[in-house]
Amino acid sequence: MTMSGLDKWYGYMKSHDTAALWDLLHPDAVFESPVVHTPQRGRDITFKYLASAEKVLGGPGFKYTGEWRNESGAVLEFENEVEGIKINGVDIITFSDDGKITHFKVMVRPLKAINLLHRLMGEQLARQ
Repeated sequence: MTMSGLDKWYGYMKSHDTAALWDLLHPDAVFESPVVHTPQRGRDITFKYLASAEKVLGGPGFKYTGEWRNESGAVLEFENEVEGIKINGVDIITFSDDGKITHFKVMVRPLKAINLLHRLMGEQLARQ
């Protein structure tokens, strides 16, 4: 697999261009949240979660601090501070052969951060 999908993901995180995010998602994409028990299936719901997460987490302090790749995806470690709580987590992203995101899993620590994100994501998703 080429990393063109990963390059496009980084591009989206810099540009915040939701049209680019939509184009990057496979129609059958699956999103796994650190707080929602069941996987969210399909481009529409995956888009909604990722666009909301970018608004909640992707502020000025957001940065990727580590990257691990294999032939079909990447694990990206991130950090930010929101409302005085330091958030550390990973995005586990799988890409199709044509560079589309097929699976996106987010894991977050510590518990204070998960509770904060649960509240903020709920508020952001309700606005959409």
